[in-house]
Amino acid sequence: AATALTAAGGTAYDDSYYQDALGRTGPALKDALHGIVSEQTKLSYSQVWDALKATDEDPADPSRVVLLYSGRSQSKSENGGAADEWNREHVWAKSHGDFGTATGPGTDIHHLRPTDVTVNSARGNKDFDEGGSEVGEAPGNYTDSDSWEPRDRVKGDVARMIFYMAVRYEGGDGFADLELNDRVGNGSNPLMGRVSMLLEWHEQDPPDAFEKNRNEVIYTDFQHNRNPFIDHPEWAGEIWG
Repeated sequence: AATALTAAGGTAYDDSYYQDALGRTGPALKDALHGIVSEQTKLSYSQVWDALKATDEDPADPSRVVLLYSGRSQSKSENGGAADEWNREHVWAKSHGDFGTATGPGTDIHHLRPTDVTVNSARGNKDFDEGGSEVGEAPGNYTDSDSWEPRDRVKGDVARMIFYMAVRYEGGDGFADLELNDRVGNGSNPLMGRVSMLLEWHEQDPPDAFEKNRNEVIYTDFQHNRNPFIDHPEWAGEIWG
């Protein structure tokens, strides 16, 4: 089984970083990955600003970052809380498990991304699903009262960030056990949906160069852990399929 898995999505990290996960499936794979990715450096919420300026840097202009939902390239220095500035979006909404901005899930840059302030507010703490009205400041994104649909080019990115969070946070560290379900409207429960839609998006939008580079920068320069679902996309189906 190890050989099949490696052949399906082998990485340079299989012989070392992912060694304990190879050949496993289902809950055993999830447990192994939890142990692997939990070995990390944790950032403070203020450190997240500088981290995102590196992880989400525009490959065409090192003075700018690319915003997740709008796709807009914006000056790194235009960050804050005012309209048309960018801020720190928790892709796993921080109220789902009530972890806020505490060091840990609230500062884990594997799911924190720069977004337009207004767009971040529009997304709020909604679960992920298809449909709704197009978001004015972020064309290609759609929202209704209880769900958010990101633009096609980042649908898979969003899914893989959510998968990471559900493996990384299992009820230790003094934080909630984050789990996936197939609902929207999860509110403050430590749940995020809809898993069936996230798995579809994961298939439709495989990891691209920007997402892979982001994983490397986080691993090398900041948290020293990886998102396994970028390195081994097949593992999402092994756990939740």
